[in-house]
Amino acid sequence: MSDTVDDVDLPYDEDEASQQEKIQALEDRLEILEAQNEEMRDKLLDANAENNKYQQKLERLTHENKKLKQSPLFVATVQEITDEGVIIKQHGNNQEALTEVTDEMRDDIDPDARVAVNNSLSIVKTLSNETDVRARVMEVTESPEVSYEDIGGLEEQMQEVRETVEMPLEKPDAFKDVGIDPPSGVLLYGPPGTGKTMLAKAVANQTDATFIKMAGSELVHKFIGEGAKLVRDLFKVAREHEPAVIFIDEIDAIAAKRTESKTSGDAEVQRTMMQLLSEMDGFEDRGEIRIIAATNRFDMLDRAILRPGRFDRLIEVPKPNEEGREIIFQIHTRGMNVADDVDFAELALEAEEASGADVKAICTEAGMFAIRDDRTEIRMEDFRNAWDKVQADSETNDEVSKTFA
Repeated sequence: MSDTVDDVDLPYDEDEASQQEKIQALEDRLEILEAQNEEMRDKLLDANAENNKYQQKLERLTHENKKLKQSPLFVATVQEITDEGVIIKQHGNNQEALTEVTDEMRDDIDPDARVAVNNSLSIVKTLSNETDVRARVMEVTESPEVSYEDIGGLEEQMQEVRETVEMPLEKPDAFKDVGIDPPSGVLLYGPPGTGKTMLAKAVANQTDATFIKMAGSELVHKFIGEGAKLVRDLFKVAREHEPAVIFIDEIDAIAAKRTESKTSGDAEVQRTMMQLLSEMDGFEDRGEIRIIAATNRFDMLDRAILRPGRFDRLIEVPKPNEEGREIIFQIHTRGMNVADDVDFAELALEAEEASGADVKAICTEAGMFAIRDDRTEIRMEDFRNAWDKVQADSETNDEVSKTFA
């Protein structure tokens, strides 16, 4: 209970203090009370602000709790609009259903539109037909730090790739003057580690076209139609950003020879491949879109994808010869502190059957040998020891592969 005026102790002795002392004491007491009042007012404002903050948090949590209690909505595609209603197909299980819609919503939806449905398969709202975000993130926004000067022993292959990809974009009139259509696609095939992906990176670095990269395995999906949809969206993104170059690495993951297998997984992979074939050489004009694909299992590819019109050029990327290995050694040791006794021609001769990736591994291991000996200079002996180590690791990998095969 608050004190009354009569209950408050006076700051002076009422019998002994003079009139002036009483006034001064009361003024001092008034200042103190005003300061305390100001302090309490500030605390009240802080408390109100804190209360508002917690009130907003309570409203947000209440709203989220309400949303969590609601039944989830399912994504479906409109198949057909009839007088009886709308036929939809639910994603995932491919269940078809006939459902009623309001006149307003009927005007807003078209066949192939994406909609959200509830547990009773009634359409709740329409969804935007945005391109699959997975297709958009495949666009390369920063050029790889690989140029044609970083690739050795593949001059002929580089020339063919540039003629197929760069020249039609830079000199389209040259093809019109001759009266031919430029090559539409190139397939790079050869053993692992020979520079197929590096060629594609160099193209991405050199060309001004939009570069879209992906791996064949990214097109393999569990649910029916998902892989084919991603292929369609991939080419849609490319058309929106013409001129464009699509690079498909390890294309054998979706373009293997068709078999009589009845499993749903194989059937889905084949559906994805047929969608890819349609996009590459279908009724719709592909436009200024070039395709580069790479594989180290050329023998597994379906004949349909190899015919002209889809891949006009099939370029073998073999292991480098002796001269190519010497150039690759020089490329990968540009920034290395190499001793005067290092002979790249001799190393290229000794490292027979080494791929470009093997040569890069040899250079890295040679540097590690120098570091272990606390040296800053890499000697010829380090490169020889590195080649022995790379060979030993390769043999071990082959033995392990045979064991688990």
